[in-house]
Amino acid sequence: MKKKYAMVVDSSVCIDCKACMASCKVEHGLPRGYWRNWIKEKSPDFSMGKYTYAHYQPGGCMHCDNPTCVHACPSGATYKDEETGIVQINKDFCIGCGNCIVACPYSARYRHPTHRVPDKCDYCQDRMAMGLQPACVDTCPTKARVFGDINDPESEAAVLLKDRKWVQINTEPEDTDPNMYYLADTEPMDWPGEVEYPAAHATMTRLVNPLFKVAVGLSALGAAVMFVKQITSGSETSGHDEKKKEA
Repeated sequence: MKKKYAMVVDSSVCIDCKACMASCKVEHGLPRGYWRNWIKEKSPDFSMGKYTYAHYQPGGCMHCDNPTCVHACPSGATYKDEETGIVQINKDFCIGCGNCIVACPYSARYRHPTHRVPDKCDYCQDRMAMGLQPACVDTCPTKARVFGDINDPESEAAVLLKDRKWVQINTEPEDTDPNMYYLADTEPMDWPGEVEYPAAHATMTRLVNPLFKVAVGLSALGAAVMFVKQITSGSETSGHDEKKKEA
């Protein structure tokens, strides 16, 4: 069965310590002023008197099932991994157009000021490869975040979604179907922007996609040609060596 990694969040226990943001920044060496995750805040209603409270909402890339960033990418650099459900960026294929950045209604992407390509949460791929949890999950002192494969019914994340009520922060008119689930309820809910596809998006997709397919094909062809050349040259060398021995 394919995996489907997701983040399950109990925002009611978030204390706005920002440990998740700090750990993410340190883990990935993010540039000053840029973040892969965030905490939104609901403005307190002071008319409630002593019942006034603040609500903090951890967030990050939603790794959507209907990822508008993927739809906006003309080169295929942004893609959704079919085996894990994680939205990834192949930086070697990125042409730096920025379409994916404006297409994300959650503002989960930014253009890296040094590398000049989009950057975002990838669930800490290096840590996952070592069997570790994402840095934000490990660091949270109240365990507001739970990460796991929700296609695995025995995972903690899947159990929480089965046993508890939950909500998603959806977008309109195009529903991104995000894979960040908030237990019970969460605030604020109205902060995502609109999905924006640049006017030149359709034209770029028609032009760039075929070019990249050709480039990848040529790259593969080049590798095959080099391989054949190596075999051929090896055979020729062996032939010369045998002739020398005969002589």
